[in-house]
Amino acid sequence: MKKYLFVVAILFSFLQNTTAQEQQFKLGDKAPAINAITNNGSNFSLEKATKNGSVIVLFYRGYWCPFCSKQLKELNDSLEFLTAKGVTVVAITPENVESVAKTVTKTKAGFAIISDTTNRILKAYGVNFKVEDKTIERYKGFGVDLVKTNSNTDVSLPVPAVYIIDKNGVYKYIWFEKDYRKRPSVKELLNNL
Repeated sequence: MKKYLFVVAILFSFLQNTTAQEQQFKLGDKAPAINAITNNGSNFSLEKATKNGSVIVLFYRGYWCPFCSKQLKELNDSLEFLTAKGVTVVAITPENVESVAKTVTKTKAGFAIISDTTNRILKAYGVNFKVEDKTIERYKGFGVDLVKTNSNTDVSLPVPAVYIIDKNGVYKYIWFEKDYRKRPSVKELLNNL
């Protein structure tokens, strides 16, 4: 019961105290470059990855978010179907490396995850928004220290967003939804490859 109340309180405070940017890209636009080290220590280059086929780029908030964890687990459960179609999956989060490890443990994610504690990629994709100080304090009351989790005092989180970027490096599919509870299904992603 305590865990349920924690989730409800966090989610309610999240709805009340954050604002997000508007989607700034449209289908057919060139996606911003991504060059970063993943959770497994390898270099991820969007340009190189798209040469092999489509890339699903997913932004998530953190291991503490039940909707993010569910989405990552569902993607991992269907990873075989996606890779069979030549798709690369990469998730991007403001979490630090230690928190990404918690995400992997919790979701069993078998795809690459990029820790973007500087919010460089989040900003390039226009998904970041600043979390208000009172919301940060509420989260702390429930045991979630966003400053520590993200190793960044400028606490930003991403709008839940998923992009399919094709072999030409352009957006083929865009999911940008301010309502953190809504996420595209794997079936919808497969239908848009």
